[in-house]
Amino acid sequence: MYDFHLHSRVSFDSTADPKSIVLSAEKQGLKEICFTDHYDFNTDPAVAPDIFTVERYAEEYDSLASHSVLIRRGVEFGLTTWNTKELSDLLSKRKFDFVIGSIHYVDGTDPYYPEFWKSNSGREAFQKYLLQSLECVKVHDDFDVLGHLNYVCKSAHNPTHEPLYYKDFADICDEIMKIVADKGKGMEINSSGVDRVGQFLPSADFLKRFKELGGEIVTIGSDAHDDSRVGQYASEGLEILRDIFGYVCTFENRKPIYHKLK
Repeated sequence: MYDFHLHSRVSFDSTADPKSIVLSAEKQGLKEICFTDHYDFNTDPAVAPDIFTVERYAEEYDSLASHSVLIRRGVEFGLTTWNTKELSDLLSKRKFDFVIGSIHYVDGTDPYYPEFWKSNSGREAFQKYLLQSLECVKVHDDFDVLGHLNYVCKSAHNPTHEPLYYKDFADICDEIMKIVADKGKGMEINSSGVDRVGQFLPSADFLKRFKELGGEIVTIGSDAHDDSRVGQYASEGLEILRDIFGYVCTFENRKPIYHKLK
């Protein structure tokens, strides 16, 4: 099994020791993991970003090892419409195996927090998030997979407590996924929505459509921020990918590796 979306204390929103994440992966019998700590930007350039230093990253990860789990080093970069140069600058300072491109801000506010929902209803919020995602994937070219396409729905403050359904926003979702596919990028299936809204982010219908639109690269990740969720629902997620694609991808030196699922 694999988990290609993990956070430790290198991320601003985690206090987990990287070693504890590795030990949990070993106990879960995972074959390969990737640390993908946040390097995130608000949509307002004047707001201080939540970023790590490459020196801190190297200190935590470069000597990290396991007797049974292959450890990859990645980053979850927060895409905005204006920070393509910031991504290029980061990638010039540090080589990564894997880059998740995620959208965490809409109109300067993260949908994970209650402030966003004070001025947005469920459907309006979902549409705003997707439109922001569309603009971001149009301008960015140097990420490997699009992270948790329907991230907006998993917030505990989402008043509907329901997932973002593909059928409700098919046109926008198709446009996003077509751009991702045409750029040779992939989609992540993220298990953090299962306990929140009862679905992977995104769900199987998104992934089926992604394949129809020419998408080939798919990864799986728990989005764990502590050792308790490492590899969570990996078996269920891999079953979905097996039925749709027949494989799951990992990455090394920014190149996808395809693992056949039996």
